[in-house]
Amino acid sequence: MEGKYRKFYVDFWRIKKRTIYSALAVLGLAATVGGGAYWLWKNNWVIQPPDSNSGPSNAARIVSFQGDVRIVRVSTRKTERVVKETYVVAGDTIQTQADGRAQVRMIDGSMLSIRPNSTVVIRDSKSLLGGTTVRVKLDDGQIRVKTEDQPKSTNNVVEIKQSENRIYGQTDASFNLNKKTDRGEIRITRGTVRSDVDGVSTTLRGNEYATIKNGRVTSKEELLDPPSLRNPSASMQVATSGSEQPVEFSWARPPKGSDFKYQLQVSKSPFFVDGRNEINENLITAITFKAAGLKPGTYFWRVRATADSGQTTEWSEPSRFTVVKTKRATSIQAGRWSVEHLGGSLYRISGITNPGATVRIANRETFARSDGSFLIQISSGSRNVGVEINDDEGNRGKYDLSLSTGKASR
Repeated sequence: MEGKYRKFYVDFWRIKKRTIYSALAVLGLAATVGGGAYWLWKNNWVIQPPDSNSGPSNAARIVSFQGDVRIVRVSTRKTERVVKETYVVAGDTIQTQADGRAQVRMIDGSMLSIRPNSTVVIRDSKSLLGGTTVRVKLDDGQIRVKTEDQPKSTNNVVEIKQSENRIYGQTDASFNLNKKTDRGEIRITRGTVRSDVDGVSTTLRGNEYATIKNGRVTSKEELLDPPSLRNPSASMQVATSGSEQPVEFSWARPPKGSDFKYQLQVSKSPFFVDGRNEINENLITAITFKAAGLKPGTYFWRVRATADSGQTTEWSEPSRFTVVKTKRATSIQAGRWSVEHLGGSLYRISGITNPGATVRIANRETFARSDGSFLIQISSGSRNVGVEINDDEGNRGKYDLSLSTGKASR
């Protein structure tokens, strides 16, 4: 019995010893992975998803967004990628990337629209004794502020360079800051803005334009409208039998002003990302431009004008056209549909179709990747949406997609 007991004890100890070694190895691996993850998190390499709760009192809210939008939280200095409606508090920084846009509803009911490649700091957001104070600082890029009826106790201020710009009720104004030229611009479509620089106040009203440079507001002038696009018309197909096709662009000059010079941009992206435009022609003196040749594909184009006074208009609304090869068109197939409800009227839709094809849903567009997969985020109040798919060779596909079931029918 004694010998058997020793043998059993030794065998048991061997098993237990191996188990301990394995456990130590697993713990060591977990510690290494955990330590690395902590280092990445500590050094802000990990982009956290934003908190989806209602947020603290006096918080503004990002109510809609497109593309890559991020928030740098003042409380943690961590960067969060916006994936659904979320709150923004005083001290937070909102950053839009080249394809990013965001709309923020402030606590006074005003709407702050942030354009691509912009950085905005929420400086103040509080309500006290029936009044509200909203203050944002534009560090780079362009924003637009729209207010409705507001009580006198409300203060809505945009800081740009050395100026403080108070926005009154029933106002639609945009602010632009170009760090390269160190020049700020103010455009008032309607309403009133009071701009204060070094104690000097300037009142801007509807259809007025001013610049901020060298610590002062320049003399006001009439706001100029952007050119209106003519050819190629919206969704136009330009046929070609070869590998390239010359395309002539034309537009109408702004109804006011004189001696304009124009800038034309043509891109395969609706966001006109710097350095990736097919055409970027500046200082065009005519209202036409002929491109030597564009390869088959879907393009977007826009124009803006600069008057002899130095005022540059907003970009025209982009228009889309397609250069297609002349051959018999076929039907484009799509499948593996997936619909994710993000909350409210926001949905994320994915699927598989022909690589490089353009997918259009609810006035939003994206391109299928090299493996045919696509992902698009839309806003829709309907239960069903139409899906249009086309490629560079004129092939098309149409589907009716249910947002509740994720099923598509032709």
